[in-house]
Amino acid sequence: MSSKWYVIHTLTGQEEKVKASIENKMQEGELQGKVQQVLIPTEQVSEVKDGKKRISLRKFFPGYVLVEMNMDDEAWYVVRNIPGVTGFIGTKTKPVPLLDSEIKHIIKQTEEKKEKPTPKVIFEKGDNIKIIEGPFINFNGTVEEINPDKGKVKVMVSIFGRATPVELEYWQVERL
Repeated sequence: MSSKWYVIHTLTGQEEKVKASIENKMQEGELQGKVQQVLIPTEQVSEVKDGKKRISLRKFFPGYVLVEMNMDDEAWYVVRNIPGVTGFIGTKTKPVPLLDSEIKHIIKQTEEKKEKPTPKVIFEKGDNIKIIEGPFINFNGTVEEINPDKGKVKVMVSIFGRATPVELEYWQVERL
């Protein structure tokens, strides 16, 4: 019997506890050979707090944990009864596995987001912003262009009474 990926629904904020409990049960032998891996898909997000750039993790699917396992009644019962687990995605009596294409997409997305942090704040053209870092600190401006791949925005700033385009990193500006 080959293993498949299943989605476990958890209480909000309990994802890490559930993952740790499953991994403990794997080590203790209750789920040995039944569970191959447990995954909480996350992405890195960057934000600026108190003038410092910080990178934190954000869950793609809050309230859900992915598990690769050989599903049988015993494994289903053990996982279902872990504190914080509210059930599996599927019917009431039978969990439904993810399609291979779905899990490949999720894993690919997770890998891509590890390499390049996503800005926590997304800007839109026309947003009024304040520059909080760099040579134009404390200047206000309007977003003209957004380049999410590079994490940069082009802002029109009034310098000596003239609107001047300035390219800045996302973390150098904040929305007004």
